[in-house]
Amino acid sequence: MYSLIEPYKSAYLYVGDDHELYYEECGNPDGKPAVFLHGGPGGAFSEESRRLFDPEKYRIILYDQRGAGRSRPFASIKANTIGHLVTDMEKLRAHLDIERWMVVGG
Repeated sequence: MYSLIEPYKSAYLYVGDDHELYYEECGNPDGKPAVFLHGGPGGAFSEESRRLFDPEKYRIILYDQRGAGRSRPFASIKANTIGHLVTDMEKLRAHLDIERWMVVGG
């Protein structure tokens, strides 16, 4: 694993149905985009998740899926299906102006 790094950006993204995703970006802003999917249901990413990628080579995107971690509302199962989760990923990708990214799951 790589050394622990801090995010250079963290924010919330409204994705509809009263849900906001918490996300962070760290590593190289000009690097290859890579998004990390935490386990679940109800999981969250951690500081350790940042250590999975070479921060010099990757633009690391971490987010808590709807209803999980720091996303709001916490533990909500309203409008929380696989289809919603996939749509959320696409909204985040578009919001960050990323054409293609590498997807890594935990």
